[in-house]
Amino acid sequence: MTFDAVTAILLIPALAAALLAVLPGYRLTARFNVVAALLTFLTALSLFFSRPQPGPYLHIDDLNNVFIVLTTFVGFTTSVFSASYIGHELETGRLTPTFLRFYHAMYQVLMFAMNLALVANNIGVMWVAIELATLTTVLMVGIYRTHEALEAAWKYFILGSVGIALALFGTILVYMAATPVIGEGADAMVWTTLVARAGEFDPALLNVAFVFLLLGYGTKVGLAPLHAWLPDAHAEGPTPISAVLSGLLLNVALYALLRFKMLLAVNPAALAPGPLMVTMGLISLVFAAFMLYRRRDIKRMFAYSSIEHMGIIVFAFGMGGPLANFAGLLHMTMHSLTKSAIFFAVGHISQVKGTQRIADMGGLTETNPVLGWGLVLGVVAIAGLPPMGIFTSEFLVVSSTFAREPWLAIILVFGILVGFAALFLRLNAVAFGEPRGPTAEAKASYVPMFAHLALVFVAGIYMPPALVVWFQNVAKLLG
Repeated sequence: MTFDAVTAILLIPALAAALLAVLPGYRLTARFNVVAALLTFLTALSLFFSRPQPGPYLHIDDLNNVFIVLTTFVGFTTSVFSASYIGHELETGRLTPTFLRFYHAMYQVLMFAMNLALVANNIGVMWVAIELATLTTVLMVGIYRTHEALEAAWKYFILGSVGIALALFGTILVYMAATPVIGEGADAMVWTTLVARAGEFDPALLNVAFVFLLLGYGTKVGLAPLHAWLPDAHAEGPTPISAVLSGLLLNVALYALLRFKMLLAVNPAALAPGPLMVTMGLISLVFAAFMLYRRRDIKRMFAYSSIEHMGIIVFAFGMGGPLANFAGLLHMTMHSLTKSAIFFAVGHISQVKGTQRIADMGGLTETNPVLGWGLVLGVVAIAGLPPMGIFTSEFLVVSSTFAREPWLAIILVFGILVGFAALFLRLNAVAFGEPRGPTAEAKASYVPMFAHLALVFVAGIYMPPALVVWFQNVAKLLG
């Protein structure tokens, strides 16, 4: 029964994609897309209660269970938001019915690819799944077929391909390190076998492999200076894809990186991956925080906010230890929920105002109160103000860093404060400035946005003990 649940997580989006490619009519395909995403999420929830034994290709443990449930939940809520958002794009002529069928089919292909990457017990299959997710999002970023959208898609394709190629080379090096111990063949790529025998691998090969994997998957995570594709992809693609990119796909690449970090942790002669991750995390945080001041496009601004927060998450996992790992997991979860909620608001705001320029969106709380105040709550949450969940995770990251490396904590706090000030500077102009543009309310679905923000609020004031224990177990698993 449990194995069927894992299989269903892959089969539901795969079959839905095939059907959505041929089904006619926007309303039918939009509703079917929502139903398929909901079924996938409900199936993922069943893994809380029972799990299969690991096989050669599929594997469920505490670590990927966190990511699977989060991915399927945000995938479902984004499909609900997407139904109203894409309907407006159809009415205004930005998308044709043919492109809409393509869009919904590609959405389910993307969900299939991310789910496969998360449940894969074979590091080669995991790489293939992340590559499939990359190619799918490239096609979706360029779906508007404007010059800017196609340019962003090509930039994403080129930089993503370079990153995924580096990750492939790192994966091959891990296989080469494993073959003298495990033997040639598929067994040398099975994660559960690798982690059990990693202490016997050649540490030199593991060291080189991790450098390539950090650069390769770090490109997909959006770490500076490997981030150049991310702002363009957010700005030019459909907003639901921006929500999926920031909320989910970056997490999937980070998950792959964490798996390989665990291999190095098992081998006492291998280099410590922590300092490399801490360095790249701090660079991303500080760089993105300053870049927030120069953004004129609201989706680009929140793209840099994603780079900032992925820097914090990578920094936390780089610091390691139960508290920092717990904080990294919590921050990853809260960021996914909050940033997708922000993009839900931004998507409808840009449709109402007819622009993504911050200068043309003034006075949102007056002209479009629900969307305006929804954006305010989202920025309050993403900036890390109490009692939102991101405040808790950032507090834990800073506390654990102060206890171990006070100088790093100063840089960390400096980057967080710079980003905080930039976000509220922009928020003041957008939400409370002089009213600009149309005043009509959007034909929007507000439920996904406020549902995410409610979860982030509740997590900031109360976390169920069972969830805390689960995150603690995962934190210990990460080392």
